[in-house]
Amino acid sequence: MCGAEVRAQPEGMQRVARALQEQGHPHAPVMLSDAARTAQQAADALGVAVGQIAKSIIFRRKADDAAVLVIASGDRRVDERKVDALVGKTGRADAEFVKARTGFSIGGVSPLAHAQPPVALIDRELFRFDEIWAAAGHPHGVFKLTPRDLERLTGAPVADVTQAAA
Repeated sequence: MCGAEVRAQPEGMQRVARALQEQGHPHAPVMLSDAARTAQQAADALGVAVGQIAKSIIFRRKADDAAVLVIASGDRRVDERKVDALVGKTGRADAEFVKARTGFSIGGVSPLAHAQPPVALIDRELFRFDEIWAAAGHPHGVFKLTPRDLERLTGAPVADVTQAAA
């Protein structure tokens, strides 16, 4: 991707693009024509299964007010009790907290390039897929990767953090 294209992207996407480039990731972020604020919207726009969308959910750890990032498969619901067992008691994070800690708005939270490094966990269910997609710092931005890439790029441990499939 040439520099002019990167500069034309929103600031959050530029941050993600730089982080991916610095880590040698082969896929730059792409801008979708429609917003992909939900896993279903992203899957529809990309023509992939909703489970292939790596959604980034931010919680607020009560003990120290740290941001906790859970990167989960789009077809699974995060089990907050499982997350709490791994990182300590958490609560919901409002839009202001998410923006302050990550630098991204809800609907475009990337799994990397956060303003402040979060405590992070990767949902093991993402490993059902060879290819996944994650938000790239903007509601219209996404990038392609593998579950192993996600592990390498974030340094986050893989864990059982979702409810059983229905």
